[in-house]
Amino acid sequence: MFPEKLNVPLGKWVNRFVDWLVVNYGDGFEAFADSLLTVLVWLEHILRGTPWWIMVIAIAVIGFHASRSWKIAAGLAIAMIAIGTLGLWDKAMQTLALMIVATSLSVIIGVPVGIAMALSNRLRAVMLPILDTMQTMPSFVYLIPALMLFGLGKVPAILATVIYAAPPVIRLTDLGIRLVDREVLEASRSFGASRRQILWKVQLPLALPNIMAGINQTTMMSISMVVIASMIGARGLGERVLMGIQRLDVGAGMEAGIAIVLLAVVFDRIGQAYGKRSQRSPLAEDKS
Repeated sequence: MFPEKLNVPLGKWVNRFVDWLVVNYGDGFEAFADSLLTVLVWLEHILRGTPWWIMVIAIAVIGFHASRSWKIAAGLAIAMIAIGTLGLWDKAMQTLALMIVATSLSVIIGVPVGIAMALSNRLRAVMLPILDTMQTMPSFVYLIPALMLFGLGKVPAILATVIYAAPPVIRLTDLGIRLVDREVLEASRSFGASRRQILWKVQLPLALPNIMAGINQTTMMSISMVVIASMIGARGLGERVLMGIQRLDVGAGMEAGIAIVLLAVVFDRIGQAYGKRSQRSPLAEDKS
């Protein structure tokens, strides 16, 4: 048996830190939660109040704009209609609102962090173990501190999803900027470009395909968290799956699972199409 004297009370330290946060910054966390919940409820109200056929047309238009393919646009529209035929349209809109907010937060946080990592080797050395921990730790663990800080509801579900889904966009933003050809950077410097100009006009445009791939992966990981998020009060398709598990209702769980897959396919196709367009755009500019 391992000697107890060598045990590290990590759990107690974490609990004390969380308690300290609640006592000293509880009001700030509550204000943040209220503002985030306001945005989520507003978006959810818009999505649920929009007629279904307008949403289907909007998804098809976005798909065509991304892919320039009527086949893909028609396929996305059929997938959205299939979700409606399962009787899960309203649940899907709730899940969509949660996913949009969580993905947007992940991108808003992840892209600047990825840029900072690409510009600083020291920061990258610090962030890589943190990102490894975020990606390898079971997602259930994220729910505990989120519940302690914000209680049950949609806000802790969003934050747990952000922690789980942000690493891909951070990593691929960092990777994309670091993969920019050094000769291109030297040519930019020789023409007198500043660091800010090189970043915004050279590095970020050339890194855009990697960044888009990271955003696509982040979106998929956000959708994969909907079932787990339903355990702490987030409604939507995940709630239907959870009810199916609790009641041993295989049919209800299957319907919700198919709807989640269809929603994931829709946004995966859109994300991949925009990623391919970002890869073609530099070539088109070079030819012109």
